[in-house]
Amino acid sequence: MPIDTASPVLDFNTASKPSALRITDLRVADIADAPMRCPIIKISTNQGIEGYGEVRDGAHPLYALMLKKHLLGENPCDVDRLFKRIRQFGAPARQAGGVCGIEVALMDLAGKAYGVPAYMLLGGKHRDRIRIYCDTDAGEKDTGEAMGKALKARMDQGYTFLKMDLGVNQLEGIDGAVSAPLGFIEEQRARRHAIREAAVKGDAQTLRYLRHRAYDYENIPHPQTMIRVTKKGFEALEAYVEQARGIIGYDVPLAVDHFGHICLEDCIQLARRVERFSLAWLEDMIPWQYTEQWVQLRRASTTPVATGEDIYLKEDFRKLIDAGAVSIIHPDLLSAGGMLETKRIGDMASEAGVGVAVHMAESPVGCMAAAHTCAAMEHVIALEFHSNDVQWWQDMVEYAPGGRIVDHGWITVTDAPGLGITKLNDEILAARMSKDSPGLWMSTEEWDDWTSHDRLWS
Repeated sequence: MPIDTASPVLDFNTASKPSALRITDLRVADIADAPMRCPIIKISTNQGIEGYGEVRDGAHPLYALMLKKHLLGENPCDVDRLFKRIRQFGAPARQAGGVCGIEVALMDLAGKAYGVPAYMLLGGKHRDRIRIYCDTDAGEKDTGEAMGKALKARMDQGYTFLKMDLGVNQLEGIDGAVSAPLGFIEEQRARRHAIREAAVKGDAQTLRYLRHRAYDYENIPHPQTMIRVTKKGFEALEAYVEQARGIIGYDVPLAVDHFGHICLEDCIQLARRVERFSLAWLEDMIPWQYTEQWVQLRRASTTPVATGEDIYLKEDFRKLIDAGAVSIIHPDLLSAGGMLETKRIGDMASEAGVGVAVHMAESPVGCMAAAHTCAAMEHVIALEFHSNDVQWWQDMVEYAPGGRIVDHGWITVTDAPGLGITKLNDEILAARMSKDSPGLWMSTEEWDDWTSHDRLWS
């Protein structure tokens, strides 16, 4: 029987020879305000194929650059082997950004080399569209009414799932709403003002000192601050949610985040007070490391509790899941370990009856990596979107299907190879660089051959 040369079965990419593909370079574009600092990674190969990844929002490109020596000359299609080579250099939160961002770029390259979308490398897809939940700020006037109107505007744009902040920040300026050691909160406010002044004046020495002190403060764990919400404060927060719900109604899910560094007991009080508003979840009320406190919090309230955006690798997710500490896990794949590890984490949660929602506050590169991962998960509630108001957000890339990436609260996952991003728009990126960036796609050859004895055992 003659072969039908017109058959789509034979229509595959022959421009790439995956077995001969080799990594030749790694460079970064350090982008600001997209919505946060978003360092984009570009990995080049000997066959002209480029793979795109991204370091976690707010982190430094250094986390990726320090790993370059482990990648040069390697075949990017060996994603799991290379991930296991570099995963020891990751840690919780933003410190995982380099490892995870490189894993995304490798997945993008492998998909392009074989001519398949990234979700196929994760086992295929369970859905064509990903529901987006839209994180929302109230604007300068942070009241429940203002927040309700901002959330309603998101609904008018087509979003079917919403999130807002609720915590000590909403109590600023309300006398008697918060109790803390006298002068403690005022000292932090004064320091923030002093940091802004030093930055304007260009006083580098003072700025460095103040940032170190701010870092010390920001890393005080919740139980150690002795910041307490008073009865007046709880009533104000309860009224805030009631006002917002009064505008958007109860049909739409509403999640809540950013409570401030308050103790477990106050978290429980607040959780109980807002139960009547049928919130989708309460996110990161306490640090993710405090497994037993999460167990107490979950048992004390009928509102689902969620954490996970700062957890690296599945082992620490397993601790929370096995302890029955969370209703929902909330990984960010640029901290969790990349696309494949996040897929594994999602599968583990689903098997245990724990919900999965995905955190994402990145450029279109990180967004599409998350979308492909969500498509490959059996169960996922929604994917976060933080850049609705960044007008140039999508212009950073050329997206294979054309049209909008996020369209009326949904992402339709493309069948284009890799992440579906065919090109980065250098003109837009060059205009949006971080202030301390040396430039767009600058040479990183100083990271090619630096040496260090990195083995974890003798």
